[in-house]
Amino acid sequence: MTADSSKVLVIEDELDIQQLLAHHFKQAGYRVEAQANGTEGLKRAREGNFDLIVLDIMLPGIDGLEICRILKGDAKTKAIPVIILTAKGEEVDRIVGFELGADDYLTKPFSPRELLLRAKAVLRRTRAPSAEEEKQLSFGDLIIDLPRHKVYVGKKEIELTAIEFKLLKYLLETRGRVQSRDTLLDKVWGYDAFVTTRTVDTHVKRLREKLGKLESYIETVRGVGYRFAEKA
Repeated sequence: MTADSSKVLVIEDELDIQQLLAHHFKQAGYRVEAQANGTEGLKRAREGNFDLIVLDIMLPGIDGLEICRILKGDAKTKAIPVIILTAKGEEVDRIVGFELGADDYLTKPFSPRELLLRAKAVLRRTRAPSAEEEKQLSFGDLIIDLPRHKVYVGKKEIELTAIEFKLLKYLLETRGRVQSRDTLLDKVWGYDAFVTTRTVDTHVKRLREKLGKLESYIETVRGVGYRFAEKA
């Protein structure tokens, strides 16, 4: 998806930052809408058919983390990538954001160029599968329906974010082989995603929880990384 066709929602209550973001996204060819209130921002996110949401944490109304949780928990909006933008820089805040499903995290003060690079990377790695990917991946009771972007454990569909889907797909495609955290960052996130190896651990943890009885399919290789089981 190119910048020319991408629609961005900025939810930021500091007017100068909101205007700065809108200006740079527009200059880069994106269509931009901005909201200063969390409650109104959530409403627009649900009805505006956006390709990317840039979300501050400290907002009047509903705070950004709650907005992220709601969007990522809704089948209609879970695939919309979210970049969290906040003055909070502690690791715990980043981890909470990622655990709620955020796709990237940027701390104020920030470089507009860096934000645009992150936006481009997020949009690229969360794109929908192409129509020609008419196939399925299966392993025991696990089925990955590529063209429909759906995952099933037995007959039950499990809800995954775009990154979780891509992570599971890559691990299954390389089953039996150990994948280091750096390799996963490169293949799933892309090094220009500006995330840390701790992010991999967070997403693997959430993916295992969602797989339920199949969580043991993703094996931890201590000191190295992760491996998808060779046999179901």
